Order: sequence, then structure tokens, then C-alpha cells
Amino acid sequence: MEPTVSSPQQPLPPPPTPPLPAVLPKPSDLSPHQLEFLDQHFRTHQDLLSKTPHLFSSLSKRCSDLDTHLLSLGTSLTKRAVSWISRSFAAKTSLHNLNLKLHNLNLLTVPQDGFGSKIQGEELPLALLARQVRQIESIRNYIETALRLEALVGDLEDAVLCVMNHHSGSLFSAKDSGPKQEKLLQAIKAMNDIEEALINVVKFRPQWRNLLISVDNRVDKILAVIRPQVFADHRALLASLGWPPKLLTPKIESGQISGLPNPLVLMQGDKRERYSHSFIALCALQHLQKRREERQHNLFGKKEYSMQLWAIDELVSPIASRMEYHFSKWADQPEFIFALVYKITRDFIIGVDDVLQPLIDRARLVSCSAREAWVSAMIQMLSGFLAKRFFSGLAERYKEKHMTSEVVTSWLHLIDLIVAFDKQMQLLVNLETGLFLAESERFEGLSRGISVLMIFHDRPDWLKIWAKMELKDACKKLKAEVKDERAWIVDNKHGLATYTEQYLLSTREDHKAPFIAESALKISWELIERCQTMPATLLRLRFIRSTAVKFLWYFFEVLLFRFKGTEFSPDDYDDGALIRLCGLINAARYVDSKLQEWSDDVNFLEMRIAENGSNHHNKDEGIDCGCFFGEEIKNLSELETNWLMEIISVILRAFENLSWEYVQNKEHFEEEQEVLSPVRLSATMDLVVCTDFVEALDVLRSQLQVLKTSLNPKDFLDLWRSVAEGLDHFISCSILSSEIHFSDRGVSQFETDMQALFCTFQPFCTRPQAFFPCIKETLKLLKLKKEEVKHLQVVLSTGENGIKYLNLSGISQIPFDQVDRVLRNRKFGT
Repeated sequence: MEPTVSSPQQPLPPPPTPPLPAVLPKPSDLSPHQLEFLDQHFRTHQDLLSKTPHLFSSLSKRCSDLDTHLLSLGTSLTKRAVSWISRSFAAKTSLHNLNLKLHNLNLLTVPQDGFGSKIQGEELPLALLARQVRQIESIRNYIETALRLEALVGDLEDAVLCVMNHHSGSLFSAKDSGPKQEKLLQAIKAMNDIEEALINVVKFRPQWRNLLISVDNRVDKILAVIRPQVFADHRALLASLGWPPKLLTPKIESGQISGLPNPLVLMQGDKRERYSHSFIALCALQHLQKRREERQHNLFGKKEYSMQLWAIDELVSPIASRMEYHFSKWADQPEFIFALVYKITRDFIIGVDDVLQPLIDRARLVSCSAREAWVSAMIQMLSGFLAKRFFSGLAERYKEKHMTSEVVTSWLHLIDLIVAFDKQMQLLVNLETGLFLAESERFEGLSRGISVLMIFHDRPDWLKIWAKMELKDACKKLKAEVKDERAWIVDNKHGLATYTEQYLLSTREDHKAPFIAESALKISWELIERCQTMPATLLRLRFIRSTAVKFLWYFFEVLLFRFKGTEFSPDDYDDGALIRLCGLINAARYVDSKLQEWSDDVNFLEMRIAENGSNHHNKDEGIDCGCFFGEEIKNLSELETNWLMEIISVILRAFENLSWEYVQNKEHFEEEQEVLSPVRLSATMDLVVCTDFVEALDVLRSQLQVLKTSLNPKDFLDLWRSVAEGLDHFISCSILSSEIHFSDRGVSQFETDMQALFCTFQPFCTRPQAFFPCIKETLKLLKLKKEEVKHLQVVLSTGENGIKYLNLSGISQIPFDQVDRVLRNRKFGT
């Protein structure tokens, strides 16, 4: 037996470590939430053995899920942080590059220390070069402009010198007129070229002010030499043509003005050609002067230039010197002066159109009319004479009180002649060009002077004197008519009109206005027409405000004075007084409508716009800015309203006085009636109106009938409705305040009386009871049965529900407390 070989001895494994005994926390160390969790899962010792493994696995799984979710959130956060960091680096790099570019741009463009763009004290070559190029370009432009202007002025001086070398003879003489005329045209063309260059300088190089002044001074000196020469030669040429024609003195002094020969029509051949050249030269010089002064006005703020045709003024000037000789002999007969001026203007106007208008077109003067210029020049000539020989003397004599009456007569007679003359002269203009132009356009430019009344434009003191005279004369005319009682008679319109037609008021008869209203409007319109030939809008505005408008206010005072002088009271009723008051209201209504009609006219709209845009008028916020007579219309409306309210109050007080016993007599309404059978209940309809109420109704019916006949339909409509409203309020309040206990018979009597009141207004409407809502609702409450009254009282005690019930029942006009009083005062038979 072989011996057993034993292996080396192996160490024995350590015994298993027994589990450490669980150390439970103290109950006091657990949170309320943990205690609640343990109590929920381990209520008994058996639960501790049976539920522990399952609860342990559940909590372990939940912890594992939470760890996994937390790991996922950490991974996602890491990725987003890396992405944001990369973008942040890119943004930072971009901002850094942008900052560098902006810094470089700032160094290139912003000058430093006033010496140009510099970097570290050294100027950039490019910026310096650009600045120097601009300076050189500006200097080059200035030198080119100055040289060009110097050349033009030199050409102008040469041409003028050539023209003036022939000063011994006429510029437009038959001998050698061609070269002289050519040099003159060259001089005018040079001045126009100079003006064109100066206009460009003003528009694009306004800083070259010294250059403008220098050139203007040299051109002004040249014009001061050449212009008198051209005018003198033109006048000599006119004299050689036989202008002005001789006036036949014996016939003129006798008032017989015959036809005059017109040298403009008679000239032929060489004379006509030389005159044409002279006329065109004057027009060219005037056109140049207009351009120069328009430029200087825009640049230096000089007075605006008002254009006249010099060539036509030269025709009028010699005529005026001859005519003034005859004018001085007609100081006491100014109508001859106007007749002579009109005769000469009309006789020569054909030659002006046929001969001068083609020359104006050749001179290329835009919007210039030979006819207008001729008429305007003649009117200005006459205006100057009248201002010097007539109005200045009359204005001085007007200050002397003992001469006032004579001065007013002469002044107004002169104005009559001027207004008629202006219309004749404007008719001459309107025969051709004026027919195709609007009125506002005809008064622009040259047409501004087509009125002798323009002499008041520069003399506001004379305008004020004239306005005072016209206003005083108008008031004098009105006073004479006011004293005549026939002027206050109302001529009613005859015939029947439909319901619609009676409210379409247009004429005085439709308004039932007295004759005095028509007379006042006629005088006002005559004052307005006195200044209609004035072209200046503000001038017409001031005159109308000082005359026609003030006259209207004077007429309003007359109406108010007459109203106050008419005695009309409840105690002393008179149909005649009521008719007079109606006439005053109708007059105010008629004038009101006419003023509104006038305000819609385009001329008044134009004046109102000019008034709002000027500093001569203080605008009232309460007046419509589009209405010329806004203040007057407002005043008339107030007068109408006040006078209507006065009549209404008198009618209501008269009714109150006559019906006082009726509303205070309780016996009419508290008297019990005998028990009636159902068949005899209708006998209540046979009740008659209370005697205490009959007189009041009769007087009311009479007053309303007079008012319907005498008052205009619109105001009468407002009046009777207001009267009905007042009566409704008076009767309903009086019945309630009297604490009347209505019996059945009393209710029937009250209903009968009210039906009579409604019938009084029956001629004016189909359902008069609709205008007595309080009385109608009071009757409705009084006619309720006993059970209905009790039910309504119960409902009313609920407050807001009671008010809603009243509104649903058709009771809306009577207050809640009065409804309760009516129901309490209702007395039912047993």
C-alpha cells in the first residue's frame, strides 16, 4: 500500500460576517413626511414582514430611474454648454472685427484738431486730396461765373455805348434806325443773359452775395442811362405820330363828345414799323425789370413789384394832361368827367386790341392783355385826379361840422358815379378776355386796378369816412320807413298749401314778415353792392363790416325796441299786440334765412376765408368760421327764441289764471255718482266740460288761432308744441298737488275736460294727446279698476321691480312718487 502523499495545507476561508444589526433612527429625527410614509405602508407587525421586500424593490427601481434621468440631463447640459461656448467665441470674434473696422472708418472721416483727418498726428493723403479738389472746383466755378458775368457786362456796356453815341437823334428815327435798334436789342439780350446767370447764382450759390451786389450795381447804372433815353425816344415817336389826338374843346365843354381819330389805327408803313420796334423795346425792358425785382424781392425782401405796361402808360400820360384841363372846369359836374374818360377809353380800345395786342404777343409777355392794361391805365389816371381834386378836399371839409351835410351829399354822389363808371369799364374788359376768366382771376395782376374805388386801398381814413356816410344815410332811410305803420303790416300768403309746402319758406310772404324786413334787407344789399367793384377782398370786407353789418345790428335794435314797446300780458290780452309780436318774430326769421342764403354765396365765402386768414379779425370760437354773418344769425336766433318764450309764458300764465279755480275745486272730481246699471255706464260720456274750464279753453283756442294766422309755420310749430308741453306739466302737477280724491264720476269728468283740451290742438295735428304724455298717463292710472290699483300698489312696493312694471305698462313720464300718490287718491264706490 502506497503511502498517501499529502498536499500542502490550504488556509480555511473566514467565516461569514454576520449582518450588522440595523440601527433605526429615533422617531423624533424623522420628518412628518417620512412618518406619514411609514404609517401608510406599515400599520401592523405583519405588514413589516410581508410588504418590506416589495417596497424595497419598488424604491430601488425608482432610484435607478431617477439616476438614469439625472445622467441624461447632465449629458444634455454638457452638449448645450459646448454649443453656446462655440457660438460665443464666433460672436466675440465678429464684434471685435466690427469694432476695428468702425475705428478705422472714424480715423478716415473725422477731422482732428481742425486740420483735417489725422492718424497719430499725420493727415491722410486721400482726405487732404479730396478737400483740396473741392476747394479748387469751387474756386474754378466762381472764376468761370465771374468771367462770364464780366464778359456779359462788357458786351452790355459796349452795346449801350453804341446806342448812346447816337443820342443826338432819335433812337427810332427813320434814318439809320436799323443798327441802333439792333444794338438796343443786343443790350437787352445781354441784360437778360446776366439776369439768367444771377438767378442761377441765387439758386445754387447764395453765398456769393458780393458778386451779386457788384453785378447788380453795374447793371443798375447802365439801366439808369438807357431807360430814360428809350422813354424819351418813345415819347418823341408818339408825338410825331400825332398822339394824343386833339379834343374838340367847344363840343366837350357843351357836353357833346364826338368820336376821336385814333392815330394807332391811322399809322402806316415805316411809322408803324418804328412804333412797333419802340413798343417791343419798352415791353422787353419792363419784362427785364420785372425779373430783376422778383429776384431781388426773393433775395433781399424788397417790396413786391406791381406790373403795369409802360408802353400803354405812355399812351395815357399825354391824354391825361389834356383831359385835366377840362376836368378842372367840371368840378360841379363830375358826371362829365366820367363820361369823357369812358368815351376816350371805349373809342381807342379797338385800336389797342388790333395794334397793341399783337405787339405784346411778339414781345412774349405772358398773361398780359392790352385791353386790360389800357382800361386799367385810364382808371388809374382818373383815380389820381379824383383823389387829388375831390376826395382830399372833401375829407378836409368833412371835419368841419357846419359843412358835413354838403360834404356827405357830394361824396355819395361821387360814389354813385364811380360805381356806375366801374361797371361800364369792367364791361369793356369782360367783352373779351374776362368772359373766359373767373372773377378772382380777373382781379389779379393788371385787373387789380380796374376800379376807381381802389383809391381807398391806400387811404383807410377815407374808407372809414365813406363807411360812416353810407351807414348814416342807410339808417336815415330806415328811420323814415319805421315811422310808417304800414311798413309793419304783414301781407299773408293767399291760398292753401300742402303740409310740406307750408314749411318750405323762401319769400317774405312765406315767412309772413312785414314790409320793413324787406326794406331793411334791400338797404343792406345796396350797401354791399356799393363795394362790389372793389377788386381787393379785404377792402370789401372792411367796408361791408363797417356798413351793411352795422346797419343790420341797428335794425335788430329797432326790432327789439318795438318788441319792448308792445304791451302783452296775461291780465291785459290783446290780439293786436299778439299780431305785432308775431310780425317781429317773422321779420327776424326772414332776415335770418336771407343772411344764411347770402353767406352761402361764393363772394362771402371768399371774404370769410380771407378774414379768417388775416389779423384784422378776432375769431369767436362760438361762431361757425365758414359763415360770414354767423354773429348776426346767432343774435337773430336768440331774439326769436326769447320772443317765442315770452309769448308762450304769457299764454301759459293766462291759462293758469283762468283755470286756477278748476284745478283747485275738488268737488268736480270727488262728487260721488249714483249707482248705475251696466247699461247706464255709458252715460258718463254725456258729461259736459266744467264751466270753470271752458273760459280757459276758449281763450287758448282764440290765441292759437291768431298765432296760426300771424306766425310763420316753423315758429308756430315750435310754439304750439311748447304750449302743449307747458299745459301738460301744469295740469298734471296741479291735479296731484291739490290732493284730489278722484271718484268714478270725477275720473269721467276729468277725462271729458282733457278731451276738450286735446280737441283745442286737433287742427294742428292728428293725435294731439301724444303731446300730453303726463295727462294721458294720469288718466290711464285713474281709469284702473280697484283690483288693478291694489295689485299695482303691491308691485310698486317692491322698489325697482315696480318701476320696471310701470315702464312695461306704458307709464314712463310720471315719477314714481306721483304714481303712488295718484293711486292713493283714487276713491272707489262701495
